[in-house]
This record gives sequence, structure tokens and C-alpha cells, in this order.
Amino acid sequence: MPKKGGKHAEMGKETQTQCKRAKLEAASSPSVLSFENPDSLFRSLISPIKEEVFFREYWEQKPLLVQRNDPLVAAYYLSLFQLSDLKELCSQGLYYGRDVNICRCVNGKKKVLNKEGKVNYVQLKKDFDQKKATIQFHQPQRFKEELWKIQEKLECYFGSLVGSNVYITPQGSQGLPPHYDDVEVFILQLEGEKHWRLYKPTVHLAREYNVESEERIGNPTHEFILKPGDLLYFPRGTIHQADTPLGTSHSTHVTISTYQNNSWGDFLLDAIPGLVFDTAKDDVALRTSIPRQLLMQVNTADSTKKLSSLLRRLADHLDHTRELRSSDMKKDFIMHRLPPCLGCDSDSLTPGGKLPKIDSKIRLQFRDHALISVEPDQENAVSTVKPPLYIWGGLGIACEAYTHMMGTEDDTASEDGTSQQTHGLRFPLSYLEALKQIWSSSTVSVKELNLTSDAEKENLALSLWSECLIEVL
Repeated sequence: MPKKGGKHAEMGKETQTQCKRAKLEAASSPSVLSFENPDSLFRSLISPIKEEVFFREYWEQKPLLVQRNDPLVAAYYLSLFQLSDLKELCSQGLYYGRDVNICRCVNGKKKVLNKEGKVNYVQLKKDFDQKKATIQFHQPQRFKEELWKIQEKLECYFGSLVGSNVYITPQGSQGLPPHYDDVEVFILQLEGEKHWRLYKPTVHLAREYNVESEERIGNPTHEFILKPGDLLYFPRGTIHQADTPLGTSHSTHVTISTYQNNSWGDFLLDAIPGLVFDTAKDDVALRTSIPRQLLMQVNTADSTKKLSSLLRRLADHLDHTRELRSSDMKKDFIMHRLPPCLGCDSDSLTPGGKLPKIDSKIRLQFRDHALISVEPDQENAVSTVKPPLYIWGGLGIACEAYTHMMGTEDDTASEDGTSQQTHGLRFPLSYLEALKQIWSSSTVSVKELNLTSDAEKENLALSLWSECLIEVL
């Protein structure tokens, strides 16, 4: 736990001030988005397009342009992020590369103009004005509560990590060459105008980022101007480029992206090891030895028939069990997603109220932010996994402390080389049905939990309560 006072306390005060300012900004522009639940948020984001129409006709298929010409939407989008925010943000300690990239498209290639170390606002503005450089601001939700709320709800909606970048481009300039991405993209135009050109994909539903030459991409399939309040969606693999037209002082838009490495192929890569682990316990064919010296052979064609038959046995096992053990994809999502935004005025998230007893009624908290995981490498263990839960403005989301989807050296391993443990609790597999009861019910009585003894029931409830996963009614 961080010590009271000193640097951490100063950081907390700065972030609290930042939070209050963000709330005032949002209050000055009434939200046009519905934060009642993840479904309502997404529906309001793509409005007036209907949700079922979007997924039937556009998702992973073709671009969608929503031009609104609505002053209320434009004012709200402006409150999310604007050029004038940069001066204050630079004073909070931004770094080139980590927080900000400076770049410009020159002769079809990306030219990076980053300096070293901390970002100086005067120098940043000079590069913007004189070198016509684009400012790319990474993961702005770290500093903007309203963006945090949008992305957190979208992560609940998609069940996938959602990232964002802000792009600020001066007039008569272009930041990036024609390229395609490995994510589903939603563009929200915040300030000024942006001229977009979209092209037919060379790789449908691409799995990686790639730059394409003007000669190869041909003529655009779509060409238009985005104005404040407009929204653009396009699938991963869509080739695109954008510039700020002359006559517009600058353009600011936020790119919200999701579904990176979230395909059936990724899921198979992740789920097959657990399936093999489970099946091998019951199927002796999977426990027999591979041929001698197979690992040293250059030509393994003779073994493909055997491997094909074993894969069919795995499929048969799956048909009968119809259950896959939890995957690393699930744990990675729950550990790296944005915590719920609880607001500056919320109390610290610590266990409170009545202790759960055998006669208590309990209810799951943060339903969209917790899961049950049966570990494929632990024969008799079931875990409840949850992300850290932060108060907006607390130390947990100070810009130095929370790097959502930005990648850090600590993402995969600790100092001793072992992988990091997930946040949550581990129980015997015999607790699985009782945990499912809690997760699937609006309320449940402790004494009705599917466990053998009252002591086990009380201990389970107390363990979940201590992690703030349940509340006692």
C-alpha cells in the first residue's frame, strides 16, 4: 500500500483537481450518450443507426458514415478533448513516445519528429504550427473522465479491450500515410474538419498494421469530410488516409478501437491447450508417445494423418462436454480492461456495511467486471477474477500509474521472471456451482448456496465480501 503523504499524496491531489475540472467540462456540455448500461451507450453512440442494422450490414463488412449536423452532439464531442487541453496536460508530465507522438506524412511515408524525454508545450506547439506536424495523444481516457466512461462501457459491451488515441492535425497537413489497422475503428470528430479517403482492403479483417503505397491501393471507395459531431466506423483491414483541408485551423478527432487479436483463430490458439489437457486425462490415445526422433525429423508428413485423427478425437470430446476451460484471453481482458469509473465523490472502495451471515441475502457487485475462471492447469481450482477497482481521481489512475493498452515491461512477468497473478480469489472446484448461483442471480440467500456445510457457505460469502465483489442487502 502506498504511504500517506509525500509524492503519492501530491499526485492524488493533482489528479483530484484534474477530475473536478473534467467533470465541470462535461457538465457544460450535456451528454448525448446514455450511460445507463453498455447496450444503451453503444446504441446512443451509433444513433440514428439501429444496433441490429449495424451488426447485420456494417460490422466487419463495410464502413459506416454518420453525419449529424447536430450542435448538441458537436458540443458534447468537443468536451471530450480539444487542442486547448494540451497546455495543461503538458504541465502534468507527458513524455514523447509514451504519451505523445509527433509525426507527419512526407512523400507517402511517416516521419516521426519526437524529441527526447518530457514534452514541452512551447516546443510542441512550435512543431504543430511551423512543421505542420500531427500530435498523436495516446490513451486520453487517463486524463478525461468522460472518455474513460465511454471506453469502460464499450469494453463491457464488446467483451474486448477498447483503446483510444487523439489526433490533432493542422490545416493543409496529413499525419499518417495510407495504411490499415488490426482493430475495429470508430472515429469521433471533435474539432474542425477532416478529409477522409477509404480504399478497398488488400487484406480483409487484417491481423496486423501495415502501410500501403498509393500505387497499390487504387481509387478510394469512399471520400468525405468529417465535421464536429460526426462518427465514422470501418472494419479492420480498411485502408485509409486523412488530411486537414486548407481553411480549417486544425482538426481534432478521437479514434476508439477494439477487437484486436479477438478472432476465432485467436480463441482457438488460446482454448486448444486446455481442451487437450482435459481430453488427455480420459483418452489414452492422447497419452501415447510420439514416434521416436519425430522432433528431429525434417519431413513430418507421415505424422499428419495421426495428428488429424487426434484433432477429430478432440472435436468429439468437445461435442460431448460442450465446455471449454477458461482461457488466457479471458484473464488478459479482465486484468487489463478499464475499471468502472466510480466518480470523485465516491468513498474508497473497501468492504463496508453488514458482514454476510448464513441468513443474509447477498448481491453481486460490478457484474460486468468480474468472472469465474476454471484454470486448465489446476485440476481442482476455480478462481473469481476481477480487475483493480479504482475511484476516479485516486492514486490508481494517476497518469504515471495506469497505462491501459499501452504496454509495459510488467505486463507479462514479474521481477523474478514468473507471470503475474490475477486479482481475485481461488476456491476448490466444489465451489463452482455456488459461485455460478451468485453470478447468475439478482440476489441469493447465503444459506441457499450449493455447498455442503453452513461454514463453507459463510466463508465463501465472506471471501467475496472482503474483495468488494458482493454486498449484503
